[in-house]
Amino acid sequence: MFEFILLALSSLFVIVDPLATVPAFLAMTPTDTAEDRIRTARIACGVAAAVLLLFAVSGQLVFKVLGITMPAFQIAASILLLIVALDMLRAQRSRVQETHEEKQAGTEKTEIAVTPLAIPMLSGPGAISTTILLQNEAKTIPEHIALYASIVVVMVASFLILRLAARGARWLSPIVMSIAIRIMGLLLAAVAVQFMLNAIKAFWPELTTPPAT
Repeated sequence: MFEFILLALSSLFVIVDPLATVPAFLAMTPTDTAEDRIRTARIACGVAAAVLLLFAVSGQLVFKVLGITMPAFQIAASILLLIVALDMLRAQRSRVQETHEEKQAGTEKTEIAVTPLAIPMLSGPGAISTTILLQNEAKTIPEHIALYASIVVVMVASFLILRLAARGARWLSPIVMSIAIRIMGLLLAAVAVQFMLNAIKAFWPELTTPPAT
């Protein structure tokens, strides 16, 4: 249980990546007061949490309807996560999470909490894929509950980070953010590779089974 909670918290926080969202968040709210920015962050994190919780509950049902196997999704999702991780290792915000056009559109909106801030910046394809993968890893009811709790914890942490940024926290310096993003990118790459190995094991169990002596 402890290992699953640690996996869920770390992988979700890394893929949601609220630190990398801060510059775009501030850029899209240049004329807002600190209170307006905090309200926007609260709505965005709430919507993002609802989206991820929805997929955490019903993700595999979608697979059954579409006829998609979990190993196939694991391989596709791990490739997606690996792309995001490689961009993070270069201290770049991946276009998988949001495009330049979406970010630019956000600067021209009066209400950016739902889109693009909540979707796709906080709960984009990478976060949704990670949530569904974790749902598949959860084998017991307590582990499913732990997954739901992890989503809430990550979104609360994201809100606190955006709240500090809205009030002009000095510790969110570009150098600190760059280092943090690179570290999280390395962790996410490891998570992506592990998910791919799990999928390969499910497809070809004989590859990971030691030969009989």
